[in-house]
This record gives sequence, structure tokens and C-alpha cells, in this order.
Amino acid sequence: MSEEKRVWNVSSNPHIRSGMRTRSIMLLVILSLMPACGVGIYNFGPRALAVIGVTVAAAVLTEGIYGWCRHKVTVGDCSAVVTGLLLALNLPVGLPLWMAALGAVFAILVVKLLFGGLGQNFMNPALAGRCLLLISFPKQMADFTTKAFQLGSVTWDAYTGATPLAALKAGETVNVLDMIVGRTAGTIGETSVIALVVGACLLILCGVIDLRIPGSYILTFVLFVGLFGGKGFDPYYLSAQLAGGGLMLGAFFMATDYVTRPITVKGQYLFGIFLGIMTGIFRLFGPGAEGVSYAIILGNLLVPLIEKVTAPTPFGYEKGGGKDA
Repeated sequence: MSEEKRVWNVSSNPHIRSGMRTRSIMLLVILSLMPACGVGIYNFGPRALAVIGVTVAAAVLTEGIYGWCRHKVTVGDCSAVVTGLLLALNLPVGLPLWMAALGAVFAILVVKLLFGGLGQNFMNPALAGRCLLLISFPKQMADFTTKAFQLGSVTWDAYTGATPLAALKAGETVNVLDMIVGRTAGTIGETSVIALVVGACLLILCGVIDLRIPGSYILTFVLFVGLFGGKGFDPYYLSAQLAGGGLMLGAFFMATDYVTRPITVKGQYLFGIFLGIMTGIFRLFGPGAEGVSYAIILGNLLVPLIEKVTAPTPFGYEKGGGKDA
């Protein structure tokens, strides 16, 4: 009598049982990003919609073509749409469209697919694509003076000029209310704190994310800036730092990425603390005014170490002798 053969299918980590499917989570993330997209298109005109369309299309096509070649098409989980959307929201509206497409192709092909696909990427693909563009095309990525869109004699005026963080670092005053509402220069999706918070509340209410990472991230950042920013805990200065740049976008929508965040509870708090410190260092002591992208990328690289030092003691294991309890 032959032994029954069992075939085990081991999927990629993390191994968490949930009634919510990947596609459902991605659709909720897309829905939560719609307020930021709407404000970005309203502020910067149809050119913002063109950037969003190009990055999403490039991300989906890249994953689709790669999957077709490998006979395993995965575009149905909508993760490529999320990557393209997040990348677009982190780009200036005047960036040439071919550069935006290049960032999306790099994010999907190099950072995600070549490392095994969703669940195997070692850093956030959208931020990796943005960092590639920052390194390769620093002038274009820092240009916030281009008119948003022009068609014939019709011109859509956009909020142009120096970003609030750049003005703040230069010692100038900024309008915090404009930064909260979205009446300011910046990347397509970072200008309106209200729109980002509305989207984040949707994800929290639906149970997609919690406040461990965003809360520890933002609180640590506030403490760091208050201690080392040279202005103490001045409410105006702290509010401007919180509302400016990609802090809210990064804290709620990219630092919470399931694949590239720690899986342990203590690790998530430690991860958020690290991000807050690094963002403060980049903003206060770095040459640029921003630092969220690089902080999260560095944090992603440290996730294996964070999980190792915060892993709970196995049940029934005696730490001293290594014997079963």
C-alpha cells in the first residue's frame, strides 16, 4: 500500500490569516488616495492627471508583460495600480512624462518583480522609484515652477514656486492653513493634509492600517524637531513641519506597507521611532528640505534586523538551556 503523498503550498511571508483578500486591500488603498488625487488635479490641472495616468499605466503594463512572459499574470491584485498611484503623488507636476514612466517601470520591474513579486520586495517600490528619479534627475524633481497645463490659449494656473519646507528652511514664513488645505506648491499628492487624513481615516476604520507606525513616527518626529530644530516646541513651526512635505503621505500610506514594515508589534513601534528620527535628521541637518522618502527606504532595509531583535520568545522555550518547558 503506497503512502499518500501530500503537497504543501508555502506562500510568501507574512503568514497572517485574514478574511480580507489582497485585491480588496488594494482597492481600499486606491479609494483612500482619491481625495489626495482630487486635490492634486484641482490644484495643478489636467497635467497632474496625465502624470497619474502615465505612472499607473506604466506600472500595470510592466507587471502585465512580465507576468505574461512568466505565464503568471498578477495584475488582477491591483498592487501595481497602487504603486503607480503612490509614485505619481510623490512627483512634481512638471516632471516630463517619460521620466515618470521610467520611475514606474523601475519600481515594478526591478524592486518588485525581480525579487519575487508582491510579498518579496525588500523596500517600498513607489519610494524606490522616486529615489531613483531624485538621484538621476535632481533638477527636474526639484522644479516646482512649471505651469501645470496649457492647451492652445487656455492655461490652468498651478501653485508654483518654492515648497513650504524649502521656504521654512530658508528662514521665511509660511502659511500653515494653506498647507493644511492644499493651496501651496509641492508634489501632486502631498499638498493637502486634510485630503490625506481623510484617506487615512478610511483605512483605519476599515482595519487596513492602525496607528502604531504612523503614531510613533509622527510623535517621534515632533519630539526630535522640538529638541533639535532650534525653535523649541513652537506650535507654528511644528505645525508647518508636520503639514509640509510628504510626512503625512509617507506615514499613513507608505510606512504602513504590509510587505516592507515589521510584522512584530514592538518592531512596528521601533520602526516608527526610527523613521521619525531619520526624517528629522534629513530635514534639519541635511542639504535638502525633505527626507521622508530616504528615511522610509532606510527603515525598510532594517526591517529584518528589527524583526530579529523584537521577535517574541517561542512558547515552551527556556531561554537559558534551550530545553522544552
